[in-house]
Amino acid sequence: MRILFMGTGDIALPSLQALLGSRHEVCGVVTQPDRPVGRHQILHAPPPKVMAMAAGVPVLQPERVRAAGALQAITALKPDLIVVMAYGQILPKALLEIPPVACINVHASLLPRFRGAACVQGPIDAGDAESGVTIMHVTEALDQGDMILRKAVPLAPDETGGRLHDTLAKLAPAALLEVIDQLEQGTAPRVRQDAELSTYAPKLVREDGGLDWSRPALELERRIRAYDPWPGTFTMFTDHRGRARRLKVFPIAELINRAGDPGEILEASEAGIVVACGQDALILDEIQPDGGRRVSAGEFLTGHPLSPTDRFFSLENGGKSAHT
Repeated sequence: MRILFMGTGDIALPSLQALLGSRHEVCGVVTQPDRPVGRHQILHAPPPKVMAMAAGVPVLQPERVRAAGALQAITALKPDLIVVMAYGQILPKALLEIPPVACINVHASLLPRFRGAACVQGPIDAGDAESGVTIMHVTEALDQGDMILRKAVPLAPDETGGRLHDTLAKLAPAALLEVIDQLEQGTAPRVRQDAELSTYAPKLVREDGGLDWSRPALELERRIRAYDPWPGTFTMFTDHRGRARRLKVFPIAELINRAGDPGEILEASEAGIVVACGQDALILDEIQPDGGRRVSAGEFLTGHPLSPTDRFFSLENGGKSAHT
C-alpha cells in the first residue's frame, strides 16, 4: 500500500522507521513546520522530517493542515492509507476522506482512558497499573474513533514519563504493522469506545509542574515521576537574600510517614530534604535551582541552608509562606 505518515514528536520515529523498512511504500510524510528552539531561537526540524529526507521521502509541513493547499498536496500523493502518530493538529473531515482504505492513529494510551496530548504522563500520574498503545480510526472528535488494536504494558513502581515514552515508542511499530495487515486482509475489527470510561489528559505546559504540598505525598511522588522529563516538577523556596526562587524536583522522591504543615521542611541533610505534604512526607534527593545545575540534596544545602520550619511553597502562595 501507499502510506502517508503524519507525525511530529520523536515518539513516532520507530513507527516511521518500521514503515520505511516494510514492503509498503511511504509516499510522503506530513509534519509540523520547523520551529525556533532554545535561547538563540535556532530553527529545528521535527525528527520525522529529518528521517524522511534521509530516506528520500517527500515532506509536507503545512502551518494548517486543513488549508486548501495542504489538502490538495496530500491528495496529490494518492495515499491508500494515512497513519497518524503525535502529529499535533486536529484533522478535518476532508482529509479523513482522502485515503480509500482508512486514516488510523497510533495513540500512546489504552483508550478510552487518557484521550488527549498528555496520554503518556496520565497513567503514571493516576497510579494506573498499566498503559499501552491503541490503534484506532481517526474521527473529527479527538481520540474518539473506533479501536482496532490495543497493546498493554505494565507500569513499574518507579516508572517515569520519559521511560514510558520510550517503551511505548518501541511497542507501537509491531502493533501498527499488524493492523496494516488486518486492513489489507479486511479482518480489522472496529470496537466502539465506551465514553463512560473515558478520561482526558490535556496538553501540559511548564507551569503545570508546580507541586501543591497540600496534596498527599503519594500523589506528589507519582506526579514527580510522571512529569519527568516534561514538563518537570518544581517548588518555590526563599533563598538567603529573601528572593523567591524556583527549585526543580527530580525522581525518585521517597515516601515517609512523617507529619507537618504542607510544605514545611521537617529535616534537611545529605540524606535528603524531608518535606511535609497534606498526608505523609517526601524525601527529595535530587534538585536543581533555576540557573544552576542538577545536584544532590547535600550539595544544594551547602549553598542554600534550610532548617526546620522553613517551607517550600507554590507559585499561588506568592512567597508568603516561605518562612515561618
